[in-house]
Amino acid sequence: MNMAKTRLLHPRIAAGYFLLAALMLIGCGYRFAAGEESVDPAIRTIFVDVFTNKTSEAHAENIFRTAFINRFVQSGRFKLGSSRGEADAVCRGTIRSLQASPLAYKASNLAAEERLTITLEISLEERESGRVIWSDGSFTGTGDYTVASVGVTEASRKKALVKLAGDTAERAYRLMIAGF
Repeated sequence: MNMAKTRLLHPRIAAGYFLLAALMLIGCGYRFAAGEESVDPAIRTIFVDVFTNKTSEAHAENIFRTAFINRFVQSGRFKLGSSRGEADAVCRGTIRSLQASPLAYKASNLAAEERLTITLEISLEERESGRVIWSDGSFTGTGDYTVASVGVTEASRKKALVKLAGDTAERAYRLMIAGF
């Protein structure tokens, strides 16, 4: 008789745990924001301002500005403004630092691979009100490249910087739209 009660309790306990788990998921308020965005739908035109470059990397500001322009255009959500005055919002950026550090070594103790680490200040602001929609004063990203001979290494570094700019623009765009 005791054995029969144990068998009957087991499915009830399992059902109770299942119900408790379901209630916890429903009650916590967590939800996925697929397709939702925090940017006001009235903002349709974006101007990507000239990025400020506080590093010694020549043309880094152009590489990153171009990556952000391409990301906004690619989204299809915004039109690109040709000037600040015609835009609903302005994206601004400052490249605060760009560092290369060895990632892997050859047998001769020379670097075989290096990692670029970038730190930026990025913001998206409503043009008329100046209200900050999204900002991050310490946005970082990394990109790796192989070290070979001098000419090959420079080309590899430039390619890694362009990829890093694209990846950074992608991550920043997703965070801007999601409101994180």
